[in-house]
Amino acid sequence: MSTVDKIWYTRCPVPTASGLAHNQGWLAEEFRAAGLDVGILQDAGPELADHHFDHRLLGLFREGGNVPALAARSAGAPTRLIGLTWIEEWQSILVRAGSGITGPADLAGARVALPAWAATRAKSFPRAMALHGVKGALSQGGLTLDDVTFVEVAAQVNPSVGREAGGRAFSWPGIAELARGEVDAVYAKGARAAEQAAEIGAVVAVDLDAHPDPRTRVNNGTPRPITVHERLLAERPDLVVGFLVQTLRAADWARGDLARVREILAGETRSGADAVVTAYRGDFHRSLHPDLSPERLELLRLQKDFLLVHGFLDADVDLAAWAAPEPLELARERLAAPREAVA
Repeated sequence: MSTVDKIWYTRCPVPTASGLAHNQGWLAEEFRAAGLDVGILQDAGPELADHHFDHRLLGLFREGGNVPALAARSAGAPTRLIGLTWIEEWQSILVRAGSGITGPADLAGARVALPAWAATRAKSFPRAMALHGVKGALSQGGLTLDDVTFVEVAAQVNPSVGREAGGRAFSWPGIAELARGEVDAVYAKGARAAEQAAEIGAVVAVDLDAHPDPRTRVNNGTPRPITVHERLLAERPDLVVGFLVQTLRAADWARGDLARVREILAGETRSGADAVVTAYRGDFHRSLHPDLSPERLELLRLQKDFLLVHGFLDADVDLAAWAAPEPLELARERLAAPREAVA
């Protein structure tokens, strides 16, 4: 007998098919048909919102950065990996105009911003993002992390996804220090960071998205995992399949309505329309579908190994044991079936 009495959903302020499905009301529709209410962790109090990072809440689905997901799993969180997405979202190395740094090789000897450790490994994702982003940029110029000087900059000790998070005056770690000349370069990602970069007149020295090798862009959101509490999967696999059905449905819908997708993202990322266009370029709206292909699992392995080496994980994570491909396979079959057969 199932002990699941409520579904919870949490996601990061980034482009995700599950976020679009939530915005369209399709997740609520799916779960209410099964007799369950849906709670959104972003609307909950801090005592629940913290489960965005530790994933110890029965009935929780999470689509978000892989640093918290991997850190939670390595610390024993009872989760399963049910999908991976890969969405290009403006990963760049920013510098001051006129700095003379115009490409990867010019970063040699630069002072680079490194966000401070947060209260936990899972919450230290800004530090992990900066470190791996800089590594990817340096590798394009034949350099390593030893070729720059890291300068620790302030970061939130307890970042929140709860009700109070939306009202905070968010500043991308290192942007202020770059403006004041205390660092020479900052890793930045996403629409809000693009907006703040424009505000201080920063320029892009390395556009990580432009490199043909995706391994140079492996980071917190590339690839981005979808995880679920393992008891929910064990007790109500039908709910997990239903979640993925609506996620795939939203990814299909997004292919045909870029304007609406960008409008939703402006609200999700708390950014202006111009920043959303800058951060999410090309045909990103056509590639929101999750999968668990060997290629994406290998990219996640690269991220996992990096996090382990640099102290962001308690222990190694067995990705093969973590992954549960069956729900996604069943969701694809349900979507492909004729409507009358589904009914």
